[in-house]
Amino acid sequence: MEDHGLVREGLVRVLCQLDANVSVVEAGSGDQALQVLEKDEEFDLVLLDLALPGMDGFACLEIFRNQYPSIPVAILSAFDDPLTVNRVLANGALGFIPKAYSGDGLIKAIRKVLAGHIFRPDDTVATLLGDEIPVLPSNGGVTPEECGLTERQGQVLGLMAKGKSNRDIAQQLGLSEGTVKIHVTGVFKALGVSSRTQAMVMASRYGIKL
Repeated sequence: MEDHGLVREGLVRVLCQLDANVSVVEAGSGDQALQVLEKDEEFDLVLLDLALPGMDGFACLEIFRNQYPSIPVAILSAFDDPLTVNRVLANGALGFIPKAYSGDGLIKAIRKVLAGHIFRPDDTVATLLGDEIPVLPSNGGVTPEECGLTERQGQVLGLMAKGKSNRDIAQQLGLSEGTVKIHVTGVFKALGVSSRTQAMVMASRYGIKL
């Protein structure tokens, strides 16, 4: 699903390289895609853009996973920051493919998903948090688990947001300070950041519930 016609045409040409008998059905919105699936559920893959008109990609992904769990879904998006990648995979997508990929890269990624493997780009760790990093708009209410954080990491992030030190967090959660440091490192990795300040910026951008 892709709302730009020219982009869809290019994708169809690339996807036809998968196999001589491949058949591609286009949809410009989530609603159109659901209408297609209601008529025919015999699809091997749904390739979904996140920035769709009307119903957004995350809502589409949830519906597809609930109503058509046997059809694998791969995300194709320009919003390839670590939180978005983690969030879509945590919500049931089998792959995340950046739009910056070449045609060959796209084909290789799709083949991996069709083989039943999870595909994620290798370079999902952001080194900067400047305005040049695109972040998919969020209406808030994103859970830590949706961003690839464990329940404990979400608790640690919430206490970090309150300005608590590792020692304070350890005392409040009944953990050793070394264990807290491990959880903090896990938070940084999931969010694609390298400091507490950057973690707070990303949490704020996404409206993560803490």
